[in-house]
Amino acid sequence: MSYQPKVYKKAGGDELVVASGGKITIESGGELDIESLTNGAPGAGISGGTGTVFKSSVVRIGDIIRTSILIDLTGLSSSATDGDIIGQGTAAAYLGQITAAKNGTILSGRMTCLEVPTGGADDIDLYSATEATGVFDGAIGSLTETALVTSGGAWTLGGMKALSAVPAANAYLYLTGGEASAAGKYTAGKFLIELDGYEA
Repeated sequence: MSYQPKVYKKAGGDELVVASGGKITIESGGELDIESLTNGAPGAGISGGTGTVFKSSVVRIGDIIRTSILIDLTGLSSSATDGDIIGQGTAAAYLGQITAAKNGTILSGRMTCLEVPTGGADDIDLYSATEATGVFDGAIGSLTETALVTSGGAWTLGGMKALSAVPAANAYLYLTGGEASAAGKYTAGKFLIELDGYEA
């Protein structure tokens, strides 16, 4: 009679199986590196900023899918008009696309300020839109848009706002200025956007 260990590599594949009663122990000094999916590249109107940082991940645990977007606005700009898209240049300035296949059906989410924005508008909103064509200084209202987070004032360090609506499947995410102010280029401003989805 053969013995089947509780942790084993599936025959003919590259899948490690932890059966009922099995476990994986990471000892002191060891590391577990999870290579998750990213949410894809942003539009060049975001990635083209000098000093701009954009990172994303999509992690699936069971039926729950967590999408995280980390952005440093340095090098991007806001316009003087409330509701205009934040970015740079003339290329599309979306943060990424949300799809059911990759991100799941979005149930909830939040936006957190990790560093207070300076140089540009400090009242920043998060929108989704069905189009990928939104550019810096363009009105989000010219797209088929949905407000996800409306700051209602300047962001403060550690401030967190829950999504008031969720992006539909295949929608694109945009940041917009939430106030009419002098146009400016950001010298600081870091945010974490998190979306909680599930596999329907």
